[in-house]
Amino acid sequence: MQFYKNGFRGGNPDIRQAAPNRRNRGTHEPLPEQVDVLIAGTGPAGLCLAAQLSQFPEIETMIIERMPSNIIKGKADGINTRTMEMFQAFGFADKVKRETYWVNQTAFWMPDPANPDHIKRVGRVQDVADDSSEMPHILINQARLHELFLEVMKNSPSRLEPDYGWEIVGLTVDTTTDDHPVTVTLKDATGINWGITRTVRANYVVGCDGAHSAVRKAIGGVLHGDAAHQAWGVMDILANTDFPDVRQKCLISSANEGNVLILPREGGYVFRMYVELDKLRPDEKAASRKFTQDDMIAAANRIIRPYAIDVKEVVWWSIYDIGHSITDKFDDVPPGENRNPRVFTAGDACHTHSPKAGQGMNVSMQDTFNLGWKLVHVLQGRADASLLRTYSRERLTEAKRLVETDHQWARVMSAPTTQAERDGTEEPRIIRQFKQNLEFTGGNAVKYDPSALIGTGQHQALARGEEIGRRFHSAPVVRLSDAKQMQLGHVAEADARWRIYAFAARADSSNPGSAIHQLADWLETNPKSPVVRHTRPGEDVDAIIDFRAVFQQTFEQLAYEHMPSLLKPKTGRLGLQDHEKIFCVDHKGLGDIFDMRGINRDTGCIIVVRPDQYIANVLPLNGYDELSAFFAGVLR
Repeated sequence: MQFYKNGFRGGNPDIRQAAPNRRNRGTHEPLPEQVDVLIAGTGPAGLCLAAQLSQFPEIETMIIERMPSNIIKGKADGINTRTMEMFQAFGFADKVKRETYWVNQTAFWMPDPANPDHIKRVGRVQDVADDSSEMPHILINQARLHELFLEVMKNSPSRLEPDYGWEIVGLTVDTTTDDHPVTVTLKDATGINWGITRTVRANYVVGCDGAHSAVRKAIGGVLHGDAAHQAWGVMDILANTDFPDVRQKCLISSANEGNVLILPREGGYVFRMYVELDKLRPDEKAASRKFTQDDMIAAANRIIRPYAIDVKEVVWWSIYDIGHSITDKFDDVPPGENRNPRVFTAGDACHTHSPKAGQGMNVSMQDTFNLGWKLVHVLQGRADASLLRTYSRERLTEAKRLVETDHQWARVMSAPTTQAERDGTEEPRIIRQFKQNLEFTGGNAVKYDPSALIGTGQHQALARGEEIGRRFHSAPVVRLSDAKQMQLGHVAEADARWRIYAFAARADSSNPGSAIHQLADWLETNPKSPVVRHTRPGEDVDAIIDFRAVFQQTFEQLAYEHMPSLLKPKTGRLGLQDHEKIFCVDHKGLGDIFDMRGINRDTGCIIVVRPDQYIANVLPLNGYDELSAFFAGVLR
């Protein structure tokens, strides 16, 4: 973590210096007449976007919420490893790791062949595959996650906070103007102002307002899908039980009573149960059956026999029916119309599914993590507004993958066991499916297709373990200036900057004339360099492109004084030197990044990483023209 860049300030370094003339907020304060971005909904998708935009006080952001305040319990709870990598960029991954439950093993229980009315454990699977990520799979109260994003927003230069108690009742887009073309009508939802309406004009609107999204409906979006016609209950409880695996994630299938999914929660005592209830008629909804929490507890006790659960307190519960749906577009551009979008949807507003695979909250946040930096680039004038067309294209593909995979998983969960599965002659389908889905459930199956933002893979062989289109897979390194062991991926912040990681060839120690030294000098001085072309006068040299280098030698074999100036830049108001851009292989046994990620030792390479941590390109160290052309296709 770096601070004091613009001078010494005491106190909490997470609280950034406030930008001047920030807006007054409060119940009785007037709403702004116009904003750059209006976000509807303070769920994970909306807050993830707001937290990114809050770091840019020149971008006027407003986030509204129909409810009067943040939630305190219930809703989603699973955070996969990919999302934890994203949390690292926001600066609160360590806090999350300290507070939460880590899912290390998943246990599978099925009917005991000797006594089918009872269940027995049939297997365990390691929940996060070795070296799939440096992060754990964790479970957290969604309300607490909201608090972490809200803290980032409140501590930001813009001091951004939600405007609670307002809902969207109207939205129109004027395609004849670029001056705040989206008109949004807001209605008081608290009763304080007796249902008055206010109008706000915005350059962009993002609907993160759930499955019944007013934003989606306003732009003509429709959710298409199907239902499994199966009622489920979910409850967070404090309870005692003789079930031995209650502090492990468990998938439990009974012979005749249905299924239970157990998820331990943070704090050591609370755990969540998803409980299968009754089949529904095609025309029936779970809500019409009037199930109660007692129905769920009774069903759970029937399913887990010979064990029993003695519930002391029900913290939260809900009944739902499984459905899978997706909208046909994630923005307001009608089919066949050639214009740039002004309105977007994200999260449940454009895709819904069952909670069994634990992906809903994760995919929702990844939607807006994808959109956030693109909005920043466009609003700062660094990229053409056509960049925003890539959001729908990239995220619609991933939403389809999510819905299809979750559709399969939900049906496997609810399918009765076979005789071969029960007598142990065949590995249960649920275990096979779980193993096959590990990359997906970790959030690491996302792969963006070639585009202006994703290279074609011509030089992929230079870094076989860092696949173009997938997220940058971190690995251990040692920082040269202070010999600190760390993860290379952890240098990336949610700051809308691109990263160029230069991996040195075997003999390169960055002496003058070496490939790394030549690359750094070219990036810093050549008119064709993307750093020179896309960094504005008066900005820090790394304001938009952050260049870093990794060497194959160990710490004591490199000379810091021989490193090029671009790797030791002077930045900030005081022109202080940055000492944190040079790395070498870990000499303390945690792993060699070149071996772990298949980096060509003989030639080295360049890896270009987008602001959302996805690999945009892999190039040779002398691929100057290709590097220049790539950035010219994205940035102005």
